[in-house]
Amino acid sequence: MGFSYGFRPGRSQHNALDALWVGIKQRKINWVLDADMRSFFDTVNHDWLMKFIEHRIADPRLLRLIRKWLRAGVSENGQWSKTTVGTPQGAVISPILANIYLHYVLDLWVNQWRRKQASGEVIIVRYADDMVIGFQYQSEAEHFLQELKERLAKFGLELHQEKTRLIEFGRFAAANRAARGEGKPETFDFLGFTHICATTRKNNHFTVRRKTIAKRLQGKVKAVREEIMRRRHDPVPEQGKWLRSVVQGHLNYYAVPGNKQSTDAFRTEVIRGWIHALRRRSQKARSLTWERAKRLVKTWIPKARVLHPYPSQRLHVTNPR
Repeated sequence: MGFSYGFRPGRSQHNALDALWVGIKQRKINWVLDADMRSFFDTVNHDWLMKFIEHRIADPRLLRLIRKWLRAGVSENGQWSKTTVGTPQGAVISPILANIYLHYVLDLWVNQWRRKQASGEVIIVRYADDMVIGFQYQSEAEHFLQELKERLAKFGLELHQEKTRLIEFGRFAAANRAARGEGKPETFDFLGFTHICATTRKNNHFTVRRKTIAKRLQGKVKAVREEIMRRRHDPVPEQGKWLRSVVQGHLNYYAVPGNKQSTDAFRTEVIRGWIHALRRRSQKARSLTWERAKRLVKTWIPKARVLHPYPSQRLHVTNPR
C-alpha cells in the first residue's frame, strides 16, 4: 500500500515523515493515534505468515527454504533453542517477512476500514511496526482503536498499552483545548522526531513542528562524549575525521526545517566534549587556547544547517499527481 514505508525502495524514514507532515497539515485531522505493537518481531505467527506468502508464491522449494529460515533458532551463550514464533533477529529476510505479514494483517484491513466505515478523513503512515493514524472525528478514532485491537489479536499481535495513545492533535487542537481550560496539545514521537502543534512566524498559520526526541538527543551526546574521551590520545586529525563523520551523519538525518535548535545543541555539546577531552590528554594539553580550539572546530566540525526541503516540496516531487 502507498502508506507502507520502511525496508522498501524509495520508502525511507524521511518519505514517511513527509507523508505524515503533509497529511496532518493539509487534511482535516483533529485526532492522532500513535500506535506501537508489543514485541512484533518476536510474536509473528509462522502459520499465518506462510499462508500469506503462499498467496503469491507457489514454488514449494522456496516455501520450504523460508520455513527453514523461520525455524533456524537462536544461539545464546552457546545454547541453541528452536523458534516457533517470530522472525529471526538480524536476518536479512526479517524486514521483508514483517512487511508481508503486516500487509495482510493491517494494511489491507485499514484501507478497507477507511473506505467503508469512516465518514471523516483518515490518514495512516506505517514504518515497519510503528504507525501513526490521523482521524477527523474522535468517535471514529476510538471505534477504530477497539477494532484494531481485535484485529491484531486474531493474528497473535497486541498493542503496547503504554506506548499507544490517542491524542487531540491538529489545526484546531490548541483552540479547542484552550476553550476547555486545558493546556497545550500533547505531542507524539515518530521516527526520531517529536511532533508538535505550532504556528508559522510569518502569518500565524498552523504547522507541525518537528524536533529531535530529547531522550534520544541526550543519549547520543552522552555516547559521543564517552567515545571522545576514549579516543583522546589518538592523533588530533584522526579525532577530527571521526567527529566530522558523526556530526555530519547526525545532520543528514535530523537537519529538517524547524529543528535547527536541536541540531545546534548537538553540535555545541560535541564541540564542548572534544575540547574537554583534548585538555585531559596531559597537564600540558590543558593550556589549549580558544584560538586553537576554534581553528580545530572550523577545520573538522560541519556547521549545523537545514539539509532537507520542506515535506510538501519533496513529497510532491517524489509522488507527482
